[in-house]
Amino acid sequence: MRDAATEFEQLGVVVYGVSLDDVATLAKFAQDHELAFPLLSDPDGSAADKYGVRRGRFARRVTFVIDPKGVLRLIDENVDVSTHGSDLAEKIYELQS
Repeated sequence: MRDAATEFEQLGVVVYGVSLDDVATLAKFAQDHELAFPLLSDPDGSAADKYGVRRGRFARRVTFVIDPKGVLRLIDENVDVSTHGSDLAEKIYELQS
């Protein structure tokens, strides 16, 4: 995701990461990995539960694309972290076409 930041910006996409980790852990992770998007903390798992991605103490890696009107346009459950940013940018481009 980090490596596709320019593509997302050109598509007008805003990226957020959500994790069950606490704020301090996420801040360190974002700094260590030089992330260009905010990470949101969901320590009680309420958002993960609502989106159906919680698995015990963890959450599955799933991407949700929500359009400016709040409509869920895409759920991507096949996250390959090595190509996910560019793969997702391509899918979003197709949705916008």
